[in-house]
Amino acid sequence: MEQQTLPVSCSSKFSTHMLFVCLVIFASLTPASANFYKNIDHTWGDDRVQILDNGEVIRVTLDQTSGSGFQSRGEYLFAKIDLQIKLVPGNSAGTVTAFYVSSTGEFHDEIDFEFLGRVEGDPYILQTNMFLHGVGKRETQFFLWFDPTADFHNYTILWTPLHIVLSVDGIPIRELKNRKEKGAPFPLRQPMRIYASLWNADSWATRGGAVKIDWTKAPFRAWYKNLSADGCLWSDGKSNCSSTSASWLSSTLDRLSQRRMKWAQTKYMFYDYCTDTKRFPQGLPLEC
Repeated sequence: MEQQTLPVSCSSKFSTHMLFVCLVIFASLTPASANFYKNIDHTWGDDRVQILDNGEVIRVTLDQTSGSGFQSRGEYLFAKIDLQIKLVPGNSAGTVTAFYVSSTGEFHDEIDFEFLGRVEGDPYILQTNMFLHGVGKRETQFFLWFDPTADFHNYTILWTPLHIVLSVDGIPIRELKNRKEKGAPFPLRQPMRIYASLWNADSWATRGGAVKIDWTKAPFRAWYKNLSADGCLWSDGKSNCSSTSASWLSSTLDRLSQRRMKWAQTKYMFYDYCTDTKRFPQGLPLEC
């Protein structure tokens, strides 16, 4: 995850031919709904990560000492991942609640949902970002059309050799296509793991860092449930997929999905890096 101050706030030898062979052959190999006891590892924050309801819900906490987070035990090379999240209520200014997938290494790939904490009464900001071959600065920002603290809502990362689609409650809000004809970078070779966390980002998260965390409101808590990871598991340097079909691997956005995405972007997106010529005076990124 890259800390930015914005206006507000199958194998490593794939050829083009082999990518499409992969679409036909490879499919998913993970449970429809993960149990947090069995499918995640607590990575930081000590007992600030709490698994509840017999493994069905996980709660993360941020206090003045530390935030907290967890990761999936499995890594994936292409996946459709759903996770339901209920965000920190009240005054959450300066905090960030995150759900993302990321590879390891210096030139890592990453696909982010980041929820920027708010002054109570202001809307939450959803920031999406992507690192491609180690380079980020690909943010989009949205106001949500519901209160994300009142109940759980579903957030989806779809990652295939053809495109990446980020969705909220089944509504696509962002698509990044594989623009190989433009020479644009796209994550094809490195497996990624699922991560989630709640952490202190008050240097940039709320009103560009102008509003700091009010520690008298601590501890801050967010909740996750219904993790569903349908993807090609990675093990011993290769994907380990079954031969059953997985329609999401070759999916495209149909007309209804495109209309829904246009609705979300027109009404609720207020920042798009692909239109920010001041930020990229030498030219917009190739995928734009």
